[in-house]
Amino acid sequence: MHMLVVDDEVDIANMLAEYFRMEGYEVTTAHSGAEALAAASAESALGIILLDVNMPGMDGFEVCRRLREHVSCPIMFLTARVEDVDQLDGFAAGADDYVLKPFSLEVLGRRVAAHMAREGRARGGKSGNAARFFSELTIDYAQRVVEVHGANGGRQPYEADDSITTAVDLTKLEFDIVALLSKRPGQVFDRDAIYERVWGWDAAGDPSQVREHIRRIRNKFAAAGVAEDPIATVWGVGYKWVAK
Repeated sequence: MHMLVVDDEVDIANMLAEYFRMEGYEVTTAHSGAEALAAASAESALGIILLDVNMPGMDGFEVCRRLREHVSCPIMFLTARVEDVDQLDGFAAGADDYVLKPFSLEVLGRRVAAHMAREGRARGGKSGNAARFFSELTIDYAQRVVEVHGANGGRQPYEADDSITTAVDLTKLEFDIVALLSKRPGQVFDRDAIYERVWGWDAAGDPSQVREHIRRIRNKFAAAGVAEDPIATVWGVGYKWVAK
């Protein structure tokens, strides 16, 4: 039973983590939207997510929308927003439950247990490790999709918009290269290693093809509105994934 608790108020996050650890859960905490996406990327099997709404930068609604496209586990909002429209926005973003602050830890614990039991009865669908989340990009390895968030598909004049999601149209080989690099951020792969792993060790071709495919991938990312190239060239060695 692995839980992700997301709240920019450290005391609240720690209180929830302590309580649910005593209840037998393994708990990871995050204090911003970016940290939540990074934690969801790192954990292989999240059972449930407790998510605050009011956070600086990326709020809980946006985090929920990003996660819900690729993660099937229950998501519960914890928030002081009491208006009906806020709750409707939460459910529209993909939440399974909406809990108002202040709340009883015991009652919250029972609601979490109910969601976990329901999830156990209907287990299936997307797994927690099917995707990785970066500041601009989401990569879904199961569906072989790369999405750009907060861009406008390269249209001019450029204006960032967090509500816009643009899919990057990659070929099979291009996606395989992106998957290889993005699953191991910071690790340098030379052209021979990329060619062997993507094309296959018995492929009849030339590893120099890798350079051309990297160039095409970069052009497609730029056309989709990616602000910073996620693939860095390590001169004389190879390439590495640098997106955060």
